[in-house]
Amino acid sequence: MAIEVTSGAVVYRWDENHQLQYLLLESQNKGHFWGFPKGHVEAGEDLEQTAHREIKEETKLDLAIDTSFHVYTEYDLPNGNRKQMTLYTAEVQGDDGVSLQAEEILNAGWFDYADARQRLTYDNLKELLDKANAHLLKAAGDND
Repeated sequence: MAIEVTSGAVVYRWDENHQLQYLLLESQNKGHFWGFPKGHVEAGEDLEQTAHREIKEETKLDLAIDTSFHVYTEYDLPNGNRKQMTLYTAEVQGDDGVSLQAEEILNAGWFDYADARQRLTYDNLKELLDKANAHLLKAAGDND
């Protein structure tokens, strides 16, 4: 069994009402699943570098990766491989300027927590969003 290591980020912004919004991407792959910007770690990269590169490739956003928080999951793929996924957080400030990578991404949108959770295709991604949302709300509360 091969292990596929991936990294990405829960990309977020604060709207004009100081509410969290999350950027979700709809994959061009079969099933057109909704998820977060992420992809496979390439030779010579660490997880943070992969997250930064994948966000930039898939959305054209050049964001700083916040490594002070991360969520991790692993699961078996239909092809028999095991996927290990680490997601950090990355904040968009100001105009988002999202431009999609047409070869991989069909659609994108900004969603509040409830809508993002409903839109995400897989339960493990919903659980990762839950953890990221709790972390971001707590961090925002600590800054008040």
